[in-house]
Amino acid sequence: MMFPENISKEEVNQLPLGKYEGPITVVDSKTALHRALRAIERSSFIGFDTETKPAFQKGVYHQVALLQLALADQVFLIRLSKIGFPTALRELFSESGKLKVGISIRDDLVELQKLANFRPHGIVELNEIAKDLGVLREGVRNLTATFLGFRISKSQQTTNWERDQLTEKQMYYAATDAWVCHEIYQKLFRQGYL
Repeated sequence: MMFPENISKEEVNQLPLGKYEGPITVVDSKTALHRALRAIERSSFIGFDTETKPAFQKGVYHQVALLQLALADQVFLIRLSKIGFPTALRELFSESGKLKVGISIRDDLVELQKLANFRPHGIVELNEIAKDLGVLREGVRNLTATFLGFRISKSQQTTNWERDQLTEKQMYYAATDAWVCHEIYQKLFRQGYL
């Protein structure tokens, strides 16, 4: 086995910081979504993640605000808080032919289903794959360290994902979370683990 089974928090913290550095497209209109989906069509799998504005008070609830879809060389940040969850996205997540790969995505899917009714197909949970490979520590930070050999920052996690314009830090944070899912899956596939 080429990767550590049980990486400690200290070991993760000693790794170099890494992030997605390619093009990011913010999708906040139906036209932009159409263009994004045309690019996504050509790929057999995509990394995905979501972001929601945090609620710091009991009883306060926010709907998922952002859906990140990552290809090898491009990430789309889909502003669900601005365009909703259109039919084309529901169809993408219902399609079994295209794999949607993520980490700890059960809640992400539940939140997307609150926006619109759909039945998810073609979903790949990297935590489960890692567990099957004997990796003991789950989560995006641990799996990135285990399989890709760098650490990612979680500093933007609790920022406002519904703000009118996302900051550059938010965009890179969100893009990185989806992109590492794409990269982990691709690496495991190429090395014959899938």
